[in-house]
Amino acid sequence: MTPPGTSKHRGKIVDLEKRKIYPGYIEVKGGKIVTVREDHSITEQGYLCPGFVDAHVHIESSMLTPPEFARIAVIHGTVATVSDPHEIANVLGIEGVRYMQKLAAQTPCKIHFGIPSCVPATNFETAGATLGPEAIEELCADPSLLYLSEMMNFPGVIHRDPEVMKKIEIAKKHGKHIDGHAPGLRGEDLKSYVSAGIETDHECFQIDEAREKIGLGQKILIREGSAAKNFKELWPLLNEHPGKCMFCSDDKHPDELLEGHINNLCARAVAKGVTAFDALRAACLNPVQHYGLRSGLMRPGDPADFIRLHDLTGFKVEETWIDGKCVAKGGKSLLPRSKSPRANKFHTSPKKPEDFAVPAAGGKIRIIEAIDGQIVTGAAEAEATVRDGTAVADPAHDILKIAVVNRYADKPPAVAFVRGVGLKRGAIASSVAHDCHNIVAVGASDAELARAVNLLVANEGGIAVAADGREDKVLPLPVAGLMSDGYAEDVADGYADLTREAKELGSKLHAPFMTLSFLALLVIPALKLSDLGLFDGTKFAFVPVFTGGAGGDS
Repeated sequence: MTPPGTSKHRGKIVDLEKRKIYPGYIEVKGGKIVTVREDHSITEQGYLCPGFVDAHVHIESSMLTPPEFARIAVIHGTVATVSDPHEIANVLGIEGVRYMQKLAAQTPCKIHFGIPSCVPATNFETAGATLGPEAIEELCADPSLLYLSEMMNFPGVIHRDPEVMKKIEIAKKHGKHIDGHAPGLRGEDLKSYVSAGIETDHECFQIDEAREKIGLGQKILIREGSAAKNFKELWPLLNEHPGKCMFCSDDKHPDELLEGHINNLCARAVAKGVTAFDALRAACLNPVQHYGLRSGLMRPGDPADFIRLHDLTGFKVEETWIDGKCVAKGGKSLLPRSKSPRANKFHTSPKKPEDFAVPAAGGKIRIIEAIDGQIVTGAAEAEATVRDGTAVADPAHDILKIAVVNRYADKPPAVAFVRGVGLKRGAIASSVAHDCHNIVAVGASDAELARAVNLLVANEGGIAVAADGREDKVLPLPVAGLMSDGYAEDVADGYADLTREAKELGSKLHAPFMTLSFLALLVIPALKLSDLGLFDGTKFAFVPVFTGGAGGDS
């Protein structure tokens, strides 16, 4: 007989530490696991194992607040996240971090926030806040903030910039883990970066790069998000270095979150021939042990955070339990819907079509090349199409205008050119634009660019589509211009609708708005655009739009 106040869960126990599966049961009392026992008389089907962990995610990029993100994630067996509030910190500073912590406390899902290390990410764009060493010291004093989030200023680390190194030293003093962010970094520069104390990397897009980083002692987070998809390249690491790998999404848009999360990566890994033990080790065990997370690993004395899986091939989640309470069952969340208070910073005025004009100059135009499924971009050159003394978009050759509008002050837009977005007409815009979250827009004409941008100005943030001959549409994101204050399903429907609209205008990108958001991400090579001008991420310097023009702003 089960003692009063104790629940017993029967099935096939998946012991990740002993790499053993056996029939048995776990007893739970007071939110803790009391007993895990092998019992061959038990015939119940289903596999009981620790819950999944997303080892690096920006919840803001789901366009959902923490309670709504969690309400959907638990359906897929996610019991915990390692979440970097870097995005909202770039808008609202420490106030944004505290906002996320306050909302995360409303959900049982264990959202572990880090301390944003790079706000702003660079000095080559305008952010809404700055977190210097004093702010890092204040945040490091909070024991619930477990780590210094991705140190994306890798040139600053390599060259031992005093302020960058001060932040790292503060984190070390407080015993915090230090996350990395160094796409494509190799050789002596990588050695210098890792030797500063950088422990992880989630930006690898080539397996030899990942192997080199593991060889220097880093752990690799295999990322599969809505835009950056690296699983196909990196999955062999799960066989080669199972103790050095974790799974993460980094950025997960709401429609894709409804479809699946870390569970999908486990299924894909096993389909590739990775053992279920090693797939689950990356999904459950390694992140908990590396970061010292509050979530349990299904051992006596641990918090009762576990899932019931139908099988160990498709990884269909039948139940999710957190602290001994069932939070999802049969594909449905048992957590309540949640609406959140608004917090924002938006100070710019509507723009006119002429604000997006690019006066013709000598030479060719530099072109940002968007790459589907990657946050890195290419850099190319082409002859400009010139009309009335200005360079214009050329949709027939997939050369569109891209603009970044400072949303924190009323300034002229920065304008350049991009290839790979694919619009034949119209414009798309977003205030989710890593890392500073100014408005980024791509369009086939100046008039349509202005319309798309002005939809976001009017709504103080969101994503939008504008095109001649059809209704303009916008999904408002009034929480820091990054998140909706409403329900996940509604946000997912709105996002999916706008994605369809963008594709109907000609975009072939899998996730047009997610790719759009990374075209302003200066810390990722090669060519990007900030509100201050066209930026060469390989040189870490501004370049002119025209190859024969003077350097600086566009």
